[in-house]
Amino acid sequence: MTTEPVAEWASDYDVFDPAYVTDPYPIWAELRETCPIAHTDRWGGSWLPTRYADVSAIAHDIAHFSSRGIAVIPPPAAGEADPGGITFVLPPIGTDPPVHTWSRRLLLPWFSHRRVDGYEATARELCNRLIDEFIETGTADAAAQYAQQIPVRIIGMTLGVPDEMSDTFTGWVRDLLEFAHDDDRRGKARIALITYLLQQLEKRRTDPGDDLISELLHTEIDGQPVSDSHTLGIAALTLIAGVDTTWSGIGSSLWHLATHPADRQRLVDEPDLLPVAIEEFLRAYSPVTMGRIVHEDIEVQGCPMKAGDRLLLNFPAANRDPEAFDRPEEVIIDRQINRHVAFGAGIHRCAGSNLARMELRIAVETWLQRIPDFALAEGAEVTWAGGQVRGPRSIPVMFPVGSRTAAAPDAGCSAQTALAS
Repeated sequence: MTTEPVAEWASDYDVFDPAYVTDPYPIWAELRETCPIAHTDRWGGSWLPTRYADVSAIAHDIAHFSSRGIAVIPPPAAGEADPGGITFVLPPIGTDPPVHTWSRRLLLPWFSHRRVDGYEATARELCNRLIDEFIETGTADAAAQYAQQIPVRIIGMTLGVPDEMSDTFTGWVRDLLEFAHDDDRRGKARIALITYLLQQLEKRRTDPGDDLISELLHTEIDGQPVSDSHTLGIAALTLIAGVDTTWSGIGSSLWHLATHPADRQRLVDEPDLLPVAIEEFLRAYSPVTMGRIVHEDIEVQGCPMKAGDRLLLNFPAANRDPEAFDRPEEVIIDRQINRHVAFGAGIHRCAGSNLARMELRIAVETWLQRIPDFALAEGAEVTWAGGQVRGPRSIPVMFPVGSRTAAAPDAGCSAQTALAS
C-alpha cells in the first residue's frame, strides 16, 4: 500500500513515510520547536506528541487516555470475526484498570529477575551458535542473521513452542507491526496467529508444561478460571511485544557500533561499561511508539482532543528532547543521568523490560567477544522498518576472519574474562 508523500509534518505526518522510517530525528526536532503535538488524518487520524514532558504526562493520565487501542493503525472493523469466536485483546497492555491490574500481576513473575537469570545461559549459547554460522565468512547481516534470530527463540521458550516455529512467528509479527498498513497481510497474520495459539490452548489443557500458556490455563482469579480469550491475548502480546521490539534494539545497537568505531573499541576495552551503554542505546534508538484512545474530551497544550481520537505516545521522540537530556542527539555510551522512557511510563511500562535488557546485553556482549572489529560492508544498504516499531531490517557488515572465532570456553564467564582469553 502506498500513500502520497508528506508535505507538512505538523498537520499531515505519516509514521510509514520512507523519510520518517529512515531518519525521523530531524522531523521530531522540527516538530518540538514548531508544533510539539502534531496531527494527521492519515490511517484513521491521530495526534503525535514529541516532547518528553507531554509524552510522560499522557502516559500517566489513564483517566483521559485509554489503552483499549494501542495500535498506531486502527484495528480491523468492528464485527470482523476472529477464529473460535474469540474477542481478541492484548492484556495487560491493551486494557485499562481493573482488568489491567490483575492481568499484569499474572504476567510479571514470568519476567522477574530470577526467571530472566535462568534464560541467560541459553541466550548466550544461542548467540554463539548464530555467530558460528557466519564467522568464517567475514561478512554477515547483523540484523537478519543475528538480531532477528534471538528474541523470537527466547520468547518461544516462555510460550513452550518449538524452535522450528521461529521463522513463522517472525513473519507473523512483521506482518502485524511492520506491515500494519497492509490490511491483507495484517489480517492473514492475525488469523494465523490466533488459530495457532488456540491449538496450543487445546493441547495444554490435557498436556500442560512449564510454560506461560499452561500456567494461565490452570489459574483462577477470584475463584474463576482465566478466560480463553484472556489467555490467548496474553500469549499473543508476549510474542508480538517481545520479538520485534527487542530485535530492533539489538539491531540498532549493532548498527551504531558498526558506524561508530570509537564507541565499539571502547566497549571492547571496557566491557564493564556495557550495561550503561545499553541504556544509552535504548534511549537514542528507542523502537516503540504506542497508541492510546482519548477517553473524554481534553485539551493538551492547546490541542482540542475529542473522545475517540487516537494518540501516539512517541517514546522515541521524547528520548531525544533537549529539555530532558543533555546533548540528546549524541549517543554518549557512558551517560550517567538517563531517565529514558524506551520501555514506556506509568502503569503500562513494559513488563518484559528485564528480559529485553538481558537479551540486549548478551547479544552485544557476545558479538563483541567473537567479532570485536567490524564495520558496514562497502556499499552496504542499511534498511529500516517503521510504524509501531522502528529498527534495522538489514545491516550488512564485514570483519576480519580468524582473529577470534572460538566461542568463550565458559558460557557463564564475564565479558572481561572472555575478551582477555
